Amino acid sequence: MIKKTLLFLILIFGISISAQKTIDQKVNELISKMTLEEKAGQLVQYSGFEYTTGPQNSNSKKVLEEIKQGKVGSMLNVTGAEETRAFQKLALESRLKIPLLFGQDVIHGFRTTFPINLGQAASWDLEMIEKSERIAAIEASAYGIHWTFAPMVDIARDPRWGRVMEGSGEDTYFGTKIGLARIKGFQGKGLGNIDAIMACAKHFAAYGAAVGGRDYNSVDMSLRQLNETYLPPFKAAAEAGVATFMNSFNDINGIPATANKYILRDLLKGRWNFKGFVVSDWGSIGEMIKHGYAKDNAEAGEKAILAGSDMDMESRIYMEQLPKLVKEGKVDIKFVDDAVRRILMKKFELGLFDDPYRFSNSDRQKQQTNNLEHRKFGREFGAKSVVLLKNEKKLLPLSKSAKTVALIGPFGKETVAMHGFWSVPFKDDAQRIVTQFDGIKNQLDKNSTLLYAKGCNENDQDKSMFSEALETAKKADVVIMTLGEGHAMSGEAKSRSNIHFSGVQEELLKEIAKTGKPIVLLINAGRPLVFDWAADNISTIVYTWWLGTEAGNSVADIIFGNVNPSGKLPMTFPRTEGQIPIYYNHYNTGRPAEKSTERNYVSAYIDLDNDPKFPFGFGLSYTDFKYSNFNLSSDNLKGNQTLTINVNVANTGNFDGEEVVQLYIRDLFGKVVRPVKELKGFQKIFLKKGENKNVTFKLTPEDLKFYDEELNYDWEAGDFEIMLGTNSSDVMTKKIVWNK
Repeated sequence: MIKKTLLFLILIFGISISAQKTIDQKVNELISKMTLEEKAGQLVQYSGFEYTTGPQNSNSKKVLEEIKQGKVGSMLNVTGAEETRAFQKLALESRLKIPLLFGQDVIHGFRTTFPINLGQAASWDLEMIEKSERIAAIEASAYGIHWTFAPMVDIARDPRWGRVMEGSGEDTYFGTKIGLARIKGFQGKGLGNIDAIMACAKHFAAYGAAVGGRDYNSVDMSLRQLNETYLPPFKAAAEAGVATFMNSFNDINGIPATANKYILRDLLKGRWNFKGFVVSDWGSIGEMIKHGYAKDNAEAGEKAILAGSDMDMESRIYMEQLPKLVKEGKVDIKFVDDAVRRILMKKFELGLFDDPYRFSNSDRQKQQTNNLEHRKFGREFGAKSVVLLKNEKKLLPLSKSAKTVALIGPFGKETVAMHGFWSVPFKDDAQRIVTQFDGIKNQLDKNSTLLYAKGCNENDQDKSMFSEALETAKKADVVIMTLGEGHAMSGEAKSRSNIHFSGVQEELLKEIAKTGKPIVLLINAGRPLVFDWAADNISTIVYTWWLGTEAGNSVADIIFGNVNPSGKLPMTFPRTEGQIPIYYNHYNTGRPAEKSTERNYVSAYIDLDNDPKFPFGFGLSYTDFKYSNFNLSSDNLKGNQTLTINVNVANTGNFDGEEVVQLYIRDLFGKVVRPVKELKGFQKIFLKKGENKNVTFKLTPEDLKFYDEELNYDWEAGDFEIMLGTNSSDVMTKKIVWNK
C-alpha cells in the first residue's frame, strides 16, 4: 500500500513538472519562430479609444493595423465581451496568432464598486477585502478582462498625495497584509481559472513618498528606509505569486524607477526571484527624457529594457526602438527574449493559447451585469468601512421614527461621486448608484419626513443656496450635513496643498450650526482631510469616505444603527497641513516633547499642539469596550522563544459591536533608532453587549527584525515595550527583556 501511494505521488509530481516544462517548451518554440519586430510587439501595450486613464495619443487606425501585424501584445481600457472579442480576432490575423492581454484599472470593484481602497482599509477586515477583489475578478473577467493594475501597495504618509485613496495607508505591516489579501482575491485559485485575473503590485517603488505629496515627484531616501518601510509589501507580493509589477513614475535617489536596475534586476528579478513581468506606468519610459535621464527615445528604451522593464505602456518606444537597439548591439537580444518569455508565460497560464476568446463570453457578462448578491455584499462592506469619529451627545444612532430630518450638503443626491475616483464608468451609473438621500429615505418610517437642500457646490464660492439650506434646517428635528471633497478631487493627479473643506462648505456648516439644531456631519473623501472647526464644534462626525454602488444604503445602515460602526483610521489625521508628513510610527528625537502642548527646546511647533487630530487606528463605536487582564507569558525571553500576549476585552455598552484590538511593540535601544511604536498584529472581534473575550497574540524574534545601516536584516537582544489597545495612542504597556 505504501509503495502504491509513493508511486502515485511520484507520478502526480512528475505530471506537474512535465506540464510546467511543456509550457516552457511551448514558449521557447514560439520565441524561436518570432522576428525581432514580433518580439518587440509583445512588449507593447496601447490604450483603447473610448475610455482612457492617461494622456491619450492613440491613432486608432494605426493601432488596429499593428495588432493585425503582431506588433501589439496588450491593450488596456478595452472592456466588454464583444469589444475584447473583436480586438482578439484582429490579433489572430497576425502571422503567429499570439493572443492579446486585456488590462483594466479594476481598483475598488468593477461593475459593483466598493469603498475606495483607503476606506476598505478602515474596515481592518482582511476577509472582506479579499472577497471584494474576488467579486471584482468575477465581474471583470466576465467582461473580457485578464489583468488588473492593482493592488497599489505604496505606503503613504502624506495625505496631500491624491493617490492615498488607492492604497492602505501609512503602515508597512498593515499595508502588506491588505496587499496580500487583494492579490489572493484577484488571482483566486490560480491563473487559468475563468474567474481569475492577473494582479499587479504597484507602484514599484516608493511612489507614496513623493516629495511634498505631489504626484509624479521625486523620492530621495536612504536604502535602509526604502527596504524597511516601502519595499516589504512588494517583496511579500512577489513571494505570494503576484502575476505582474508596475513601475512607479518617480525617480528613486536620482534614478527613475522605470530604469532602476537596483529595484528591478537586483532585487525583484534577482534576490526575490520574481517570475512574472513588469509593465511601465502610462508613458513612464518616454518620460525619462523629461526627467533628464535619457536624451531621446532610443536611450530611454535602452535603459528601460536593460534595467528590467518588460512591457511599455503607451510610450510607443519599444516597438520603434528595440529592433534598432538590438541590431546596433546596444541591447543584447537576451534581454528582449527574457521580457517576451515572461509575457508569453502569462498568456499560456491564462489559457489564451487554448482559447483566445475564453474570457469574451456575452452570457457570462450578462449574468454579472447586475449581480444582486454582489450588491448586497457591497452594502455590508460599505458600512464596515465607515469610521465614527465623534458621538459626544449620543445622537447616533438616529431613530427611524424621527419626525423631520434634513439632509443638507452637495453630496446628498450625488450619484457618480459615490463611486469615488478610479471607478470604471458605465452608462447606467446614475440610475443604479444609491444616493445618500435615497438610502436614508428608504429607512425612515412612513410618517417621517426627509427634507433636502444642496446648500452649496463642492468647490466654488457660490452662497446663493445658503438661505434655502437654513430654512430647511430650521424645519428639522435633526440635520444631516454631507460635506467633503468631490469625485475628482482625490486620485491620480489630484494632489492638494490645501486639504480643508473646499469652496464654502465650512461656511455653510457654521451657518447651519448657528440654528442650534443637532447635526450629524458626514464627511465624504478619498483622503484624510483637515476639518478642525468641525472637529472642535460638531458633536457627531462620521467619516464615510466614498462607499461605492450601495453608498446610500451603507450610510443609512450606520446612521440608523442597523450596523454598529467598527472602522478604524488607516492613516493619521493632521491638525493642519503644517504637520505633514505625520504618522504614528515615527522615530524619537534627542529632545522629544513629553506632552502634546510642550513647546520650548523640544521637537515641536511653537504654534501647534504636537499630537494629531485623530491618531492611526482610531475609531469609535455605539457601544463601549473595556480592556483588562493584560498579561504576558514572560517578561524575560531568550532566543527563538515565543511570547504569548493575552488581554480580555469586554463589551460594556448597550449595543452588540466589533472592536479592532491592536498590538504594537517598541524596540527601546538599537544599533539604529527604532520607531516609537510598530504595529505587529490586530484582531477584529465581535462581542454581544455584556460579552467578553480573551484575545491572544504571539510574537517571535521574526517580528523584531529590522534593517541596519548595512542592510542586514536581523533582530537585537534588549529591552522592548509591548502595547495593546484600541488605537495607536490609547494603549496599555508592559516591558520585557529578550536575549539572544
